[in-house]
Amino acid sequence: MVDFRKWLFALAIVGLLLGIGSVPANAQTSSFICQATAGVPEFLRSEGITELLGDLTLNCTGGTSTPFGSPVPLNNIQVSINTNITSRIEDATTGASEALLMIDEPFPTTGTQFPPSPVGPSPKATNAVGQLACLAVNSTNCAITSNNSIGAVGPTGNYNGSAGHFNVFQGFQNGTNAIAWNGVPVDAPGTSGTRILRITNIRANAFALGVSSTLVPTSVNMIVAVSGSSLISVFQPGNGNVVGEIEQGLIGSSTTGSYQQCNSLNAYLLHGPPGVTAVPLLLKATEGFASAFKAQSYYQTWTASTMPTGTLTYTAPGSSSLTTDFQNIPGFNYNSESGFYPGPGIGLDVATGTDPVGLADHGTQIQFNIAGVGAGVSLFAPSYVYLTSFQYGAGVTEGVAVLTSASFVSSGAIITTGGVPLQHGNTGGAGPLAELAISGGTAALTYEIWYADPSVIETLAVPVTVAYITTGPTSPAPTVSPVTSAINYAPLSSVGTADSTDPIPRFGQPYAPSSLFTINLCSCNLLFPFVTNIAGFDTGVAIANTTADTLNGLAPQSGPVTLTYYGTTTGGGAAPSTQTTTSAVPAGSELVFTLSSGGNYGILATPGFEGYIIARASFQYCHGFAAITDQGAQRLGEGYLALSLDLPTLNRTGQNGENEGH
Repeated sequence: MVDFRKWLFALAIVGLLLGIGSVPANAQTSSFICQATAGVPEFLRSEGITELLGDLTLNCTGGTSTPFGSPVPLNNIQVSINTNITSRIEDATTGASEALLMIDEPFPTTGTQFPPSPVGPSPKATNAVGQLACLAVNSTNCAITSNNSIGAVGPTGNYNGSAGHFNVFQGFQNGTNAIAWNGVPVDAPGTSGTRILRITNIRANAFALGVSSTLVPTSVNMIVAVSGSSLISVFQPGNGNVVGEIEQGLIGSSTTGSYQQCNSLNAYLLHGPPGVTAVPLLLKATEGFASAFKAQSYYQTWTASTMPTGTLTYTAPGSSSLTTDFQNIPGFNYNSESGFYPGPGIGLDVATGTDPVGLADHGTQIQFNIAGVGAGVSLFAPSYVYLTSFQYGAGVTEGVAVLTSASFVSSGAIITTGGVPLQHGNTGGAGPLAELAISGGTAALTYEIWYADPSVIETLAVPVTVAYITTGPTSPAPTVSPVTSAINYAPLSSVGTADSTDPIPRFGQPYAPSSLFTINLCSCNLLFPFVTNIAGFDTGVAIANTTADTLNGLAPQSGPVTLTYYGTTTGGGAAPSTQTTTSAVPAGSELVFTLSSGGNYGILATPGFEGYIIARASFQYCHGFAAITDQGAQRLGEGYLALSLDLPTLNRTGQNGENEGH
């Protein structure tokens, strides 16, 4: 964990050196004063490396406005936080960041904003101006000459978006934890009202700070510093403005399964013979807090809220609908992975020319990594899954996640790149199944959140179906150790600083895998607790292979039987060695032998033995009987049923068997 006191002390020193002011006791009303305000902090995922912080605003009043025709005073503005800043570097040459500073809340002109209608009380009518940007790295790029509306806010002010009147300023990375804007023209509003400076698109490495071990959450604090030709006094908390609080963002769990190797499982998916039909295993990813799952763009949220109940159309990430409906209203909480996204054409420095400032590469992605899958086993997963929540109200649109990154076998590649109709009725559900490709015993599937309700805690429960066809005693291979599943945000990354190429969002917390399912060898295990061939007594044993019937719908099985002896022979000698039938015992047949003479299927005599026998059959169902008589069974006799060591009664073996009348 980071020592907050050291961080904040260091940041405070930086701020003081850059000109953080405090208002003297005899300050006049004409002083240029700015109050730093963070508003309600954002919840940040503890797993996240590129978590979007809440905006910081400077509400400025007073001072003396710049006279008409004079250059507006230039200032240097810097923000620092107590962890690495990970906003995307748009241009590796200039260091241009996606972090932006806006003045006077510049609303876009009509027809370019999204959503297409004002949300609540909107200053659009008075602040609808063209958004014009410049890269604030020197004293010339962003220079403004004052117009004739001294101190005015809106279309007639100095920041109206017309030629030479910039209102969006692009910062640059200045160290690992700071963003700077140099040469920003800040005109005092004088008596005309309040000038607002908004800082947005600051992303933070929350993973580096982690979750608090106390009841007080770990916070991300931001300090702003201003220096330059204007004397600007900034009010802010001594330890910085809280712009984010860190909480665990993902809770993973799964159901488990235990299957028998000798019984075909869900073979209908492989067009195979009848066998056992088992319910899917559920891999569950639950939000740690209500807004942890986010779409890539507010467009998806808007679409979901306007679609008729019963249908929702999925459009692939990267499609034009996600990149042309811009998120360009200052201060609006879009509840998406993308931040303030003004779109192209306003003059931002982007080396790629595609202008991705503020736009995330994708929505929240959750990867389910299944490892240890043996040969002959197939896995199936749905193309999309509706999220579930006990907090949903009646008629509320469900969240949905789409399988966007997985490999499929050729016959199961049913996912297209877009236009998949998602049918739902507020009751959960999933799309058609696709067979996953398994490489090196591993199958990885990634679901992307297409829509999630930011007001409720939701769960992505992915049903994964295991299927195989039993073709012999070695297919499919039984598991030596359980098949496991790991549930994580994706992609996982070790890049914890600002970068120009790594994806946004990305995450740093790899959660440990847990057991998912096992495939057990088919066997039947019996205990004969007392057998003897001394003092004139003998013991006869019968073991029946009871897999011939079709009442359970399973195919008949055959296999050898192994006998292990525990006890002594006459005179205190060692017990006989373990022996196995020389051929398989067919379904519907019995292995019969006596200690004195041996029996069928190659079982040899074990004269003089007294103790107990454990029989292990290589088929699922067997039953045993033992009879102790005098030699030749002339006068005395006593019999008993062998004890089954398998489930569901005794649990000596972990195998599934049957217990009938024991």
